[in-house]
Amino acid sequence: MADTVSLIVVNYNSGAFLEACVATVLRQVEEVIVVDNASNDDSLAKLGTAFPDNAKLQIVRSPANIGFAAACNIGIGNACGSYLFFLNPDCVVEPDSVARLLQALEEHPDAGMAGGLLVDPDGTEQGGGRRAIPTPWRSFVRAFGLQRLSGRWPRLFFDFHLHKQPLPNRAVEVEAISGACMLVRRAAMQDVGKWDEGYFLHCEDLDFCMTMRAKGWKILLCPR
Repeated sequence: MADTVSLIVVNYNSGAFLEACVATVLRQVEEVIVVDNASNDDSLAKLGTAFPDNAKLQIVRSPANIGFAAACNIGIGNACGSYLFFLNPDCVVEPDSVARLLQALEEHPDAGMAGGLLVDPDGTEQGGGRRAIPTPWRSFVRAFGLQRLSGRWPRLFFDFHLHKQPLPNRAVEVEAISGACMLVRRAAMQDVGKWDEGYFLHCEDLDFCMTMRAKGWKILLCPR
């Protein structure tokens, strides 16, 4: 499937969030793959009621909660698209967002993935959507609040969360984006390998970004 997008959503007891997420993105992608980590709520039932017999929708049920990375890898194995769109089930996607992410990757053939602007319900930018790799020194600076000195010594007391910096007006290269919203070129995924299943939840996206950059692929933030 050339220039097509497969959405991969990992679900675990997401309730009504899952239905809302799929509703906002269903028309923007060619297929939706929901990998369910043995949920015991009614999230899948709500999804089935909202989208009965939808040809785009595929639900893959895991017999146990195997974690985010492993579930993403199951989604990859079931996806047909040339682009893989990883999205958290509590996200809602603005119209044309997928097209803009796709355009950014098409305009930057050396980029392996692109992330969108993540905002909280009040409209403020969410921390972690654009970030630098948290090296030991950067982690020390953040842990002890030394980023308050970045106004005087920005290179020394750099905060690896970038959401307090001015928002760019175009797609820009960053060191890392969030796995909550990540459009990945399949060719890049094949080059770097799948998600590291040694992570159950959290930090697997940073690890994936580091691996991507180590292989020579760039990472983009798309603020629009």
